[in-house]
Amino acid sequence: MAGRRVLMLTLATVGFGVNFWAWALLSPLGPLFQEDLGLSAFQQALLVAVPVVVGSLGRIPVGALTDRFGGRVMFPLVSAVTIVPVLFLGLAGHTSLTALLIGGFFLGIGGTSFAVGVPFVNAWFPPNRRGLAIGVFGAGMGGTAISALTTVQLVDTAGIATPFVITAAVLALYAILAALVMRDAPDRSVPTESVTRRLADTARLPITWQASALYAVAFGGYVAFSVYLPAYLKTAYGLTQADAANRMAGFVILAVLMRPAGGWLSDRIGPVRVLAAVFAIVMAAATTTAFTPDLMPLGTIGFLSMAAALGAGSGAVFALVALLTPTNKVGSVTGIVGAAGGLGGFIPPLVMGALYGIFGSYTLGLTALAVVAATALLFTITTVRRAATNREVAHV
Repeated sequence: MAGRRVLMLTLATVGFGVNFWAWALLSPLGPLFQEDLGLSAFQQALLVAVPVVVGSLGRIPVGALTDRFGGRVMFPLVSAVTIVPVLFLGLAGHTSLTALLIGGFFLGIGGTSFAVGVPFVNAWFPPNRRGLAIGVFGAGMGGTAISALTTVQLVDTAGIATPFVITAAVLALYAILAALVMRDAPDRSVPTESVTRRLADTARLPITWQASALYAVAFGGYVAFSVYLPAYLKTAYGLTQADAANRMAGFVILAVLMRPAGGWLSDRIGPVRVLAAVFAIVMAAATTTAFTPDLMPLGTIGFLSMAAALGAGSGAVFALVALLTPTNKVGSVTGIVGAAGGLGGFIPPLVMGALYGIFGSYTLGLTALAVVAATALLFTITTVRRAATNREVAHV
């Protein structure tokens, strides 16, 4: 049984990574499209944000469908459907802003894979190991690092279509593998209510909105930096496109490595303590970077501290979800919480681009992040702590 669990966790994590690789293809190319198509800072931010918002909102129905049909059906389906916009963007959809926005809209389907994997993995593991298991699955968000490290280089050496065609081929191979090998947990709880009824019931659970608020800051912050950091570094520090993309990849890799650590720590000391520490670190790091210090060493320390904290926080939020959510509603809750996280990543790039266009500075945007992190810290140590304590008392 243990070996089967590891195999299913591995398949889910790989599937999440491959779909996130596809989901993030436009971000590293944002500066290139800005130059070739004459885009404004806001248009560039909109281009990379559209897949984020679609992938986020799409998690709500996809999470509910996963509760009903299971990951064995949904993982191959999401992966196969994502191939279409990937090929469109690579072969025809990169010549105008309109085509890029249309392709980016449907590229967002890849981002819904998160809402497939969390309930799938949750069903395979016992409660005292779910924090680590879901954290390991969440490391699949490192697919964005693959995109950051390879996309620009592939375009420079082999043309604009190359990274898209390669990604489409990997998606196809994964969809076939998942269809043949992936299995749902034998004791998986299958809901009998309609999707609409389940979503309505989910909306009445306090954990749905508590976790959504926290994930909007933790994972939303990660997504915002992973899609906007190349443009920020190029503009604020004068880095080349390739250098900025590589530094963004370092940010992503650290966040990815810290996500399982956040889940592991949550299994041992509780997710509330982990989240409180996370938001305190983000608040301090955002305050520091708001003044645009020299990139070496203070700026780099600030951004890497945020990466580590946001990664750990993303893992801790779903340890909290696993702790407080009824088993047969994990997919539905995950869909809404995941949507909140993605939307949390959609808004900041637009705000940062707009503020920079008006004031020629990123200070206000990073200051706002510090204020949001402080608010999340206060919410965690009051409302969320009470909910977790009440849960523990109810199970004594």
